[in-house]
Parts: sequence; C-alpha cells; structure tokens
Amino acid sequence: MIENIVERFSKAASMQRWNDHIRPVEFTELDKQAHKMVIAYVIARFEEDRMGLGSVNWISLIEGGIFEFLHRTVLTDIKPPVFHRMMKEKGEELNKHVFHRLENDMEGLDQGFQDRFRNYYLESPNTLERRILRAAHYLATQWEFKIIYHTAPFIYGIEKTKENIENQIEDHYDLIGVQKILLGKKSFGFIDLCGQLRFQKRWAHIPRIPETSVLGHMFIVAATSYLCTMEMGVDACSKRFYNNFYAGLFHDIPEVLTKDIISPVKGSVEGLKEIIKDYEDFQMKEELLPLLPRPWHADMKYFSESEFENKIQDNHEVIKGFSFQNLTKKYNKDEFSPLDGELLHAADRLAAFIEAKMSLDHGIKSFELEEAAENIYSDYAGLKISGVDFGRIFKYFR
Repeated sequence: MIENIVERFSKAASMQRWNDHIRPVEFTELDKQAHKMVIAYVIARFEEDRMGLGSVNWISLIEGGIFEFLHRTVLTDIKPPVFHRMMKEKGEELNKHVFHRLENDMEGLDQGFQDRFRNYYLESPNTLERRILRAAHYLATQWEFKIIYHTAPFIYGIEKTKENIENQIEDHYDLIGVQKILLGKKSFGFIDLCGQLRFQKRWAHIPRIPETSVLGHMFIVAATSYLCTMEMGVDACSKRFYNNFYAGLFHDIPEVLTKDIISPVKGSVEGLKEIIKDYEDFQMKEELLPLLPRPWHADMKYFSESEFENKIQDNHEVIKGFSFQNLTKKYNKDEFSPLDGELLHAADRLAAFIEAKMSLDHGIKSFELEEAAENIYSDYAGLKISGVDFGRIFKYFR
C-alpha cells in the first residue's frame, strides 16, 4: 500500500522554504529534496570513479534520500538552526514523533523498508552515503540561498546564515564531487541546469494549487517508481531498483532545454512529437551531456531515452521491448541492468493524475484539469502493470 506515502510526497509541493526571508521566487521542500538527489547522484558518481565500482551503496543512498525527505515532511516548518539544535539535544524524541506521524502512511509497505527507515534514525552511522546526502543537502541549500542573498543582502543575520552554510560544505570538502561542484565549471553547470527545472511549472497554461515544478515532479516519479519496484511481487535485483529510481529522476531532464511542452500541443500536429524528441536528443548531446564525464553519458541516455520501454543492456547494447514477465524471468540480474519503463510510465501518469486531482480538491477547477484527470483515470482503471495494482492506487486518489 503505497498510496499514503505518495500522497505525502505530493503535498510537499505546498511546503514553503525560506518563508522568513525576501524571496524572488517560491522555494518548496519538494523541489529542494529533488535537487538534493540530483546533486547526490553527481557526488556519488565521482566517488565511485575515484574509489572503484561497489564503493557506493546506491540502494542505501536512494533510500536514505527518501527517508530524509519523509522526515522533513513532518518537521519542515522548524527553522534550520533550531532544527539542528533540537536534533542534537532532543533527537530521540523528535524521531519518535516522526515515526508516530508516519505510522499510518507506512502501513502495508515492505516491512524491511519500514525497519530500515527506523534504523536510519535510531542508529545513525556515519557512512559514505550519509555524508554524500549531507553534502548534497547543503549544496542544494546554498543554491537556493544565493538567489535569496543577492535579492536582499542587507537582511539582519543573513551573513551568519551564509557563513553557516559555507562551513557545513567545507566539512565535506574531502568528497571529490564537492570539490568539482565548487569549482563552478562543468559539474556545477549540470546541477545548475537541473536546478532551473524548479522554475518550470507543470501544466503552465492552467491555474493550479499547489503548483508543481518539473524537478519536483521528476522526484515524485522516481520515489514512486522505487516503492512500486518493492511492490512488484518479485525479488528485484539492486540494479533494477537503481535504474527505476534514476530513470524517474532524470526522465524529463531534456525539458530544461526545450521547456515543458504539454501533451495536447505535442499531439495537435502530426509528427510534432517526433520533431520535439529529435530536438531533445540533439540538445542533450550538444548542451547537457558535455557537462558530465564521458563514462556517465551511457547511463544518462539510458535514463532519458525511450524511458517508458522495458529494456536491458547486454554487452553495452540497449535492447528494448520486453514484457514484464520476460524481464523478470530471464533478465532480473545486475549484469543485464533491467529497467521497467512501463512501470515508470504508470508512475509518471499517476503523478500527473494526483497533480490534477489535488488542484480540483482545492477548488481550483477548469475543464482541462477535469478532462485530464478523467482521461488518465480511464486509462488505468482496473489495470495491473508490472505486477503492481495501479487500478487500486488510481481509485484511492479518485
């Protein structure tokens, strides 16, 4: 039962950040967590390049990011200095409060996942994955803060905030990815471009509450895909979890170069969808991929090209068009790098459906929203995809 958790993810689009500062744009907790996971990916890849394959536990990194996001959805209104002081002095009580608040949301989820969530806060070992997430957290915070700082550098206490953030980042300077990002060159260019997806709103032509960004949407799809992979009813290999999460996180990344072109526009002119796709591929090769080390390009293409097709990699060749049963029976091994594109597509449509329904529930209605919600629902009513009962999930949100 992942419905409650997915609903909690979506509501984070309403959680404001820096609301005691002058902000030229709105910053939300959902966008911050999404940007953090993009930065964590970059830092972790650099660490893996330096230390060798297997040095980063990617499942721990992904789950740690989801656990920290869930934790912040409960405690996000506490100002960072107060939050860190309280966690230091009253961490046990705060964690118990979080566990209690999330008890109903976690009900029905994989028991191992629930146990790992509790242990993440009860044991708190200083692993490489935690350090990567902490570094990513402060770099994402710094990215937001620079915008705020240049808007109103005269606000009382702002220099102290700036110093605190810089000090926290310096504590993680031993991570090669942090050093590369702070150079402000190619690696920073990539995370800066991804950060700009915060400003691209979904359904931009329709009034909606809460507004969700392309970046926030990508993270919801990623986290939902990860949880659905646990619900597939098969013992998925770790590479399958990895691919399903990161394909979700990067599936819309070409939109930073083309903007979010809505489906009705794409479908209104014959052949337009193909033209847009070709242009996205060209821009990816020319603009985005050169910002990343060459050995990463294959992964980034795997995540963002033909992302809604079930596929594997065999001898560096991408093979597509597998059924879920075939993918599970023959290729559910790390060596084949399986990716459940059909599952990812369902998670993407679910996120769109929830975005429409949340706005309708808030009383912001339009013909386009109601029609979109109805069309998406009718596509998935009663359907089971990749072993997951999406019919049940869509019915819950209806």
